[in-house]
Amino acid sequence: MFIGSIVFDLHIPYSNSLKEKRMVIRSVKEKLKSKFNVSVSEVGDQNLWQSAQIAVVMVAPDQKQVEKVMQNVINFVEVNFPDIHINIYKEII
Repeated sequence: MFIGSIVFDLHIPYSNSLKEKRMVIRSVKEKLKSKFNVSVSEVGDQNLWQSAQIAVVMVAPDQKQVEKVMQNVINFVEVNFPDIHINIYKEII
């Protein structure tokens, strides 16, 4: 069994309130959950207007499958949310 985790540090420069930030974060989370069947949660910077941390976690029996899905998640976020500045940290256990 392999566990893959990704932490996205997001900077949302156009967000002027927590409400705007939450709309963006909700969109990212819902799209990732429905498209890739992964667990997604906001794990940090909840009270900052323009920053957020989102964790994505998945479990699979094959390491190659975990790596493939993780890379697809990263590519999806980069392509579909180009106006958000992203730092990515990933790990496979």
